[in-house]
Amino acid sequence: QVQLVESGGGLVQPGGSLRLSCVFSGRTFIQYTMGWFRQAPGKEREIVAAIARGRTSTYYADSAKGRFTISRDDARNTVYLQMYSLKPDDTAVYYCAAKPVGNSAYDWWGQGTQVTVSS
Repeated sequence: QVQLVESGGGLVQPGGSLRLSCVFSGRTFIQYTMGWFRQAPGKEREIVAAIARGRTSTYYADSAKGRFTISRDDARNTVYLQMYSLKPDDTAVYYCAAKPVGNSAYDWWGQGTQVTVSS
């Protein structure tokens, strides 16, 4: 059983920055691709960024390119999402998710952390 615990959300002004963290436990972290998703009110959940095991590759949604950076610390079983130049459209609940090697879908999800961008 994988457990994912996110933290780092909050209220930030437009143009501000936040760093989200997600601590992974229960299985071997390095065997998982990690992703960040978000869901805004009235909208479907969408992927924001992902990072493969071994940091061999990363993926960013168009909305995140140039502003967000995903990283992982395999020694700490933690994945991060550094967000810069935040906009009101970035307001959402952000979820961490884990996908084991060989899977096409993310099997494990955190409880989410709220990010609100507002003046």
